[in-house]
Amino acid sequence: MSRHQGSSGKGKSSGRGQDKNNGSTSGRGRDHAKGKSFSRGNAPMRKVTKDISKPAPDKKASVKKSKPDEIRLNKFIANSGICSRRDADMHIATGSVTVNGKIITEMGYKVRLDDDVRFDGARINPEKKAYVLLNKPKGFATTTSEGKGRTVMDLVANATTSRIKPIGRLGRNSLGLILFTNDEALMEKFTNSKNGVPRLFQIELDKNLKFEDLKKIQDGLKIDGKLVTVEEISYVVGESKNQIGLKIKNTGSSIIRSIFDHLKYDIIKIDCVAIAGLTKKDIPRGHWKHLTEQEVNTLKMLS
Repeated sequence: MSRHQGSSGKGKSSGRGQDKNNGSTSGRGRDHAKGKSFSRGNAPMRKVTKDISKPAPDKKASVKKSKPDEIRLNKFIANSGICSRRDADMHIATGSVTVNGKIITEMGYKVRLDDDVRFDGARINPEKKAYVLLNKPKGFATTTSEGKGRTVMDLVANATTSRIKPIGRLGRNSLGLILFTNDEALMEKFTNSKNGVPRLFQIELDKNLKFEDLKKIQDGLKIDGKLVTVEEISYVVGESKNQIGLKIKNTGSSIIRSIFDHLKYDIIKIDCVAIAGLTKKDIPRGHWKHLTEQEVNTLKMLS
């Protein structure tokens, strides 16, 4: 008996090594036959050719970074309450919007909060409207400029995140009410030279005001060739004649000093005690309050 033909069948190929159809050796068997063994851990790797002639794109360079203080123009308009973003795009396309005096029709154009953005000629503001009334003490300048020492902006720094500004001015040593807002329309109402908003001052002079001088102020004075008028003037009831009540629509207090300087009186104190019906009640010196909705509406209805 040949050693390859034993009855035990040890010389025959096993079923695992044969193809079911023709008994040929499978791929796995062929590899074993060639003396190669490919387990999962040492399977042959395909060669991958890399084209190094083209540099990989710089992802950082391809992404344009947006500045944190910039927003899309349509969002700026929508936040101002004019219209929706979609409608804002339509108005931008038709040339109804300007930024810093230039008509913008570009979709996706970005602006900063301090840019001069106008819709049909009227300036708009995307911030929430804020109205703050301050009872100013002495020693604070009425300015938004830095480097001026202590200013009224220091006193209202924590009142709101909106960028409010004072309407009108009080001298550094003057006292009383100042209104702050970011409402452009209301600012225009206050600073309009024709209409304006009345402010009531209590003034202390270095001496009693003569009745004839009171009449001169009441009738209007010519100072440096310009007629200066007031709304009302009177003595303060129950006080000496050096205590004067004066109502004007001018937004500053320098005109008051001009009037009394012209008549040879020195001013000891100027105190703004009311602005268009708003008073210092419940506002201690150096403190502020937010106007109520009713107070804001009253101001807006003033002609």
